[in-house]
Parts: sequence; structure tokens; C-alpha cells
Amino acid sequence: MSAEDILLLRRYTFPEGVRTPDDVVTLMALNTCCPEKCPEWTDYFVEQLAGFIVERCHPIGSLDEINVDWIESVLFKDGVIEGELELAAVLHIMDLARHVPPSLKMLMLDQLRIALAEGRGAYAGKRAFRTGIGADDIAYVQRILRGRLGQGAPLLSPAKLAILEVIDRESSSGARHGDWQHFIESVFPHRNRARAGTEPVRRWLQVPDSFFLDEEMVA
Repeated sequence: MSAEDILLLRRYTFPEGVRTPDDVVTLMALNTCCPEKCPEWTDYFVEQLAGFIVERCHPIGSLDEINVDWIESVLFKDGVIEGELELAAVLHIMDLARHVPPSLKMLMLDQLRIALAEGRGAYAGKRAFRTGIGADDIAYVQRILRGRLGQGAPLLSPAKLAILEVIDRESSSGARHGDWQHFIESVFPHRNRARAGTEPVRRWLQVPDSFFLDEEMVA
């Protein structure tokens, strides 16, 4: 697939872009059947597939569970996205949509969990570290949880917190970027409170306990 081929697709095959399910089938077939692709194909594939899902499918400009079911059935296999372009397309779909159902966010968070635990999927192949957590992993999680982090943001659902807790546990054996601990503490504030609750009570005036037990000194 050359840059000239993409110009022909834009001009003749999809002059108004990918508009129908049949167009999507053609786009996916081209992506599967062409072993060599120019760099321009990545942008074209991602933009066309994401544009179709968000701008052509109901609800326009947003996503619902029907969209998520389609994405999972077409782009996922055994719980993971295997192709880098398909992974990029789903992330771009989430960027464009005004609303993203929690189920899709959980599927995408699970890509990191599976990458850590099993080394499967397109995301596993593009990570900077095979174990631990890198800056790219933090950026990936924050991209998925857009608008759900930071002061004043709504609390994450128990299901998302459960996946993040597993990710944190699975990555504990490797090196982790310094921002990961800060991120985890921001989504699990109860950990900080629990840690604070275990601190021994300290007197502001540092005197030995024997001072209060010595009758002569307190008399």
C-alpha cells in the first residue's frame, strides 16, 4: 500500500470517506491483505475507521453499548486487540467521542493488565518496558480515563479501581516510573488515610515516657 494508492482510495473508492458497513469491510480487508504499507496508511486507516464509528453511527458524536459490542466483536480477539492500527483506531475513537461507555474503558485498561500478566496484544508489543510501569503506560491510562482524574473529578467505579489495583500488583516486580505512585495514591486516597492511621501518635514535646512516671519529676 503506497501513498499513491491512498490518493486513489480518497479520490475514487471512498470519495466521501468511509460511510457504510460495507466500506468498513473493504477498509479492514485492505489492512489485512496488504503486507507492506506506507506510513500514510496508518493515519488514513485510523482516521477513517474512527470517523465512521463516531460520526456515521448512532448516536452521532458519541458511543453506546451497541458501538462497544461492535468494536469488541470486530477489533478484539480473546480479550485483546492484536493489531497496532486497530489499537490506535480505538484510542482515537475514544478521543473523538463525547461519551465513552465504561465498558470500553475497562476493555482498554485491561489491555495493560493483559500485557503485564501475559504479554499478549498489540499494547504489549509497543510498551517501553516488559515489566513494571513506564511513562508511556501512565499516559495510556490517563488517556483512557480522561476527565476522571485530578481534584474534583468523580470517583472511579469499583470495576475500574479493581483493574487498576491488579495492574499495580502485576507491575510491582519491575521498575516503575516515579509518577505511578502519585497516580495510584490519587485514585486510591484511602491508602493514604490507612497509612496515616498506622503512624504512632507523637507528642509535640519530645520527652521520655519515664518523665511522666517519675513521681519526683511530676510532683
